[in-house]
Amino acid sequence: MIKEGSKVKFDYTLTVDGKTADTSAGRGPLEYVHGAGHIIPGLEEELTGMKVGDKKTVKVSPEKGYGKVLPEAIRRVPKEAIAGAEHLKVGDMVGASNAGHTFRAVVKEITDKEVVLDFNHPLAGKELTFDVEIKEIN
Repeated sequence: MIKEGSKVKFDYTLTVDGKTADTSAGRGPLEYVHGAGHIIPGLEEELTGMKVGDKKTVKVSPEKGYGKVLPEAIRRVPKEAIAGAEHLKVGDMVGASNAGHTFRAVVKEITDKEVVLDFNHPLAGKELTFDVEIKEIN
């Protein structure tokens, strides 16, 4: 039975907005330590008490997933501050670093002078649906 400190392997398919966003199919089960903060809180809570072979569909709210969309995480950046800005298009993922931390952002808008970057997690604000099957517990 899954409890604090259990090493767990499980197969999953993540569905967001009716589309498969991620799956362990073809890659093998995801492995994590229960209670160590390796997976999002809403999923971890729902796996507590499950046994090998158990299957479950779990819905996770944004608050217990990747959080809400934060308006302050959307930034307007001068084009000249971004290397290769002339090649960017809306929807592209770009990397940025600040004080040794690396961030990823999605290009939301491009104007003559600036690029609007969204630093929110791509799944922020989304309800997540996981279909899980517990494969191993140690």
